[in-house]
Amino acid sequence: MNTSSEQRHILVIGGGPAAHRFAEAMATRRPAGTRLTVLTEEAHLPYDRVALSKALTDPGVDLTLGEAELWEQEHLTLETGARAVALDSAARVVRTEDGREFGYDELVLATGSNAATLPIPGAELTHVYRTLEDVRGIAKQVRTLAATLGRTPVVATIGGGLLGLEAAAGVQALGAQALIIDGGHWLMGTQLDQGAGQALGRLIAQKDLTVHGGVYPEKILSENGQVTGVHMADGKVIAADMVIVSIGVRPRDELARTHNETQTDGGAHFSLGPRGGIVIDGSCATGVEHVWAIGEVANFGGLCVGLVAPANTMAEVAADRLTGGEGEFSGFDTATKLKLSGVDVASFGDAFARTEGSLEVVYADAARGLYQKLVVSEDASTLLGGIFVGDASPYQSLRPLLGRELPAEPGAYLSAAGGPAPDTELPDDAVVCSCNNVDAGSIRGAVGGACAGCGPASTVSGLKSCTMAGTQCGSCVPMLKKLLETEMAKNGMEVSTALCEHFSLSRPQLFEAVRVAGLGTYPQIMARFGTGTGCDICKPTIASILASQTNVHPMDAGLAGAQDTNDRVMANMQKDGTYSVVPRIPGGEITPEKLGVIARVAQKYGLYTKLTGGLRIDMFGARLEQLPQIWRELVDAGFESGQAYGKSLRNVKTCVGSTWCRYGMLDSVGMGIDIELRYRGLRAPHKFKMGVSGCARECAEARAKDVGVIATAEGWNLYVGGNGGANPAHAQLLAGGVDDRTLLRYIDRFLMYYIRSAERLQRTAHWIQELPGGMDTVHSVVVEDSLGLGAELEQAMERHVSSYQDEWAATLADPQKLKRFRSFVNAPQISDTELEYASERGQRHPVDLGASIPVRPAAN
Repeated sequence: MNTSSEQRHILVIGGGPAAHRFAEAMATRRPAGTRLTVLTEEAHLPYDRVALSKALTDPGVDLTLGEAELWEQEHLTLETGARAVALDSAARVVRTEDGREFGYDELVLATGSNAATLPIPGAELTHVYRTLEDVRGIAKQVRTLAATLGRTPVVATIGGGLLGLEAAAGVQALGAQALIIDGGHWLMGTQLDQGAGQALGRLIAQKDLTVHGGVYPEKILSENGQVTGVHMADGKVIAADMVIVSIGVRPRDELARTHNETQTDGGAHFSLGPRGGIVIDGSCATGVEHVWAIGEVANFGGLCVGLVAPANTMAEVAADRLTGGEGEFSGFDTATKLKLSGVDVASFGDAFARTEGSLEVVYADAARGLYQKLVVSEDASTLLGGIFVGDASPYQSLRPLLGRELPAEPGAYLSAAGGPAPDTELPDDAVVCSCNNVDAGSIRGAVGGACAGCGPASTVSGLKSCTMAGTQCGSCVPMLKKLLETEMAKNGMEVSTALCEHFSLSRPQLFEAVRVAGLGTYPQIMARFGTGTGCDICKPTIASILASQTNVHPMDAGLAGAQDTNDRVMANMQKDGTYSVVPRIPGGEITPEKLGVIARVAQKYGLYTKLTGGLRIDMFGARLEQLPQIWRELVDAGFESGQAYGKSLRNVKTCVGSTWCRYGMLDSVGMGIDIELRYRGLRAPHKFKMGVSGCARECAEARAKDVGVIATAEGWNLYVGGNGGANPAHAQLLAGGVDDRTLLRYIDRFLMYYIRSAERLQRTAHWIQELPGGMDTVHSVVVEDSLGLGAELEQAMERHVSSYQDEWAATLADPQKLKRFRSFVNAPQISDTELEYASERGQRHPVDLGASIPVRPAAN
C-alpha cells in the first residue's frame, strides 16, 4: 500500500462525471489528513458526456467539467491514461495496465459503462456513440466519406433512444443523410408510450430523418472494408455508407468480475447484477469492505441507470459517508428530456402509469404532432409522472412537483389543450435542478443573499455560480430564471428590462412601439416614449430601430448625432484616428478590373491593404476628409459600402461551389451573391454574418455564421445562431433540404424575428439561448409559422429590399452630408498632418507611441 499512518488515501477508478462530482464533493468538504487520487484511462480531464453531441458538430468545443483548478489542489491527484486492470482487496492495491500499483484506504469505483455492441456479422465496421474519441471519429468519417464519395454520405444509426436520436441529428447537421433503425415499434420506447412514440416519429420525419422501425438488423454489409448497407431480419437491405450503433450501455464491472475470479471461497466477493453492475446499498457501499461504487457501474435495486442526476447523488452520498456523514441514496430519478432542435420531448416519474389505481390525463393531436399526458393518483390529486411530445413547456413547472399534490386540476397543466397553466408556487424542498439536487429553497436563499461568500444573486449566472443549479444539462434554466425574477420582486429588488434611464421600455418593446406608432425621427421617439435628451445607449439603439424599419440614412431624421462614432462617418475609426474603407464584394466574387480599381485607389491614397476573413479587401489609413474622395472613385467603379462599420450584415462568405469545384453540390457563389444583395444594409441589434458552402466539406465555414447555408443532394440546409469571436458558437440546423425560394423565405423570417425581439447588442447565438424555448421556439415561429407572423415578417423584409440605398452613394449626392467630412470645422481645407507612419513589408502603418508591449520573450 502507498498509504501512510498520517494520511488516509482515497483512490477513485474512473474519470467520468461521477468521479468528477465525487472529487468536487470531497474538495468542498476538505477532510483533514485525506488525499485523493483519480485514475482515468482517457487522456482528458473529466468532461460533460451529456453535451457530447456538441463535439460532433464543433470539434473544438470545450466540454471540460468544472474548473481545471480543482485538479491543482495539493491533496488531489489526477492520473490520465491510467487504466486499472486488477484489484487486490485484501492488500488494498489496484494495478494499472502499465504495471503501476496504487494502494488505498478506501476505493471508489466510478468506471461508468461501455456502449453496447451488436452481436452480428460486420459489427466491427460500425461506430459507437459514447466517448469524445467516438464522436470525433464519427465526425471525421462523415467528412472523409463526403470527400471520397463525391456525394452526401448516408449514415444509419441503429437505436432509437435518446443517444441514437442525438447521433442521427448530429450527423445530419454535418451534412449527411441520416437514417434511424430501431427494433421497437416506436422511438424512445423506454421513456415513451405508444401514443407519444408515434407523435415523436412524425416530428422526426419532418426533420428529414427516415425511421425504419419494428425490425432488427441481421448483418452489416460491406465491400473491401467499406460499409454498403444493413441487412435486416425481414430480408430488406437498407443502403448506408456508415453505421453508428447506439442501443444502450453496459456497466464496466470487469474489475469486479476479475477480482471475484481470483478470490478463494473465503475471500470477499462483489455481488453483481443479472445484467451487470456492482450491487450497492443505500450508502453506496459494495459487498467488499472499503470499496464503494457510484455512477453507471453501480447497481441499486436491480438497476444500472445512465443518467447524470443519480450519478451526482451517489457521488455526494459516498463523499458524505467517507467524511463521517449518513447520506443515503434512495433511488433513481429517470426523468429525461431530448435535446434535439425543433423536437420537444420530456418524460418523468411513472410515465407508464404502473402505479396501482393511477389515472392518465391525455391530450393528443396527431395532426400537430402533439402528445401530453399526466399520470396522477386515483383521486387525481397527486402527480406521479408525465410525458410530453411536441410541446414540453409544462415539464419545467411540473417536474419539481413529482409526488406532490397538484394545486389545480391535472388537465389545466396540459398547455397544448389551450389556456395558460396555473402559476404554481414551488415548495422549498421541491428539487429544481435534479442533476445537482438543488431545491427551490436553495435558489430562494441565494437570491436573498444566503450563499456564503456571495452577495444576493441577481442574475441566472449568479445563481449558477452560487448553487451549481443549471450547470450540467441546462434543462432547469428557464425555471431558475422564473424563480429568480419572482424572488427578486418579493424581496423588493428591481427586475428591470428598461433599455436605459431614459426609456422604461426594453429594446424589443421600443421597436414594436415605434413600429405601431409609425414614428420616423429621433425627436419624435424621444418625445413620445423617452425622457431627457438620451444617452450613448438609447441614441444608437433608436437609430438602429429606425434604420431597420425604414432604411433611413444614418445622417437623416435627426440621427447624425445619435450614431456611434463609426456610423457617424460610415467608416471604422482606427487607433491613430484615421479610418478604414471596406467596399462590398458580394459573395467574395470580384472581376480583375475591380481588383485593379482597389489597387489604384489604395496606391493613390497610400492606404494599407489586407484581405479580411470575410472575402473582402480592407484599406486602412484614410483621413476623414479623404473618405468622400476615396468613395467617389469606388462608387464610380460600381462598388457599394460594405457597411463594416454598422450593426448590420457584414458579408456573405462563400466557397467556389459547383461552378468549379468537383465536390460542389450546388452553386454556392450564386446563392451567396443573391443573399448578400438581398440583405445588404439591413440594420440589426448587432452585426451578423452569413456563409454558403457548396457541400458538406464546409469550406465557407457556414456553421460559424449567424446564418449558414450548406448544399446537399436534397437542397439547402439552413443553420442559424453561429458566430466566431470571443464566445464562439456553432449554428444549429433550422431546416433541411429546402429549395431556393423556401430558403430565402425562412431567412427573411428569421432575421426579422431576430431584429424585432432581440435585446440591444445581442448576437443571434445569445438571442436564441435566452429566448424561451430556445431553438425550438425559433423553429416553431420561422418554419411552422406558429405565431402567424410569417407573411408579416416577409413583407417587412420586402420593404427593406425595395427601399435599399447605398449609404455612400447617397452621401456623395448630398452636399450637406459631405460637410461633415473635414478634420477641422473652422479650417475645412486643412488636413491633419501630425500623423506619423513607418514602413514594413512594403506597406505603411502607424508609428506606435509610448512603450511597446512585448509579446514574445527576448532572445538570449
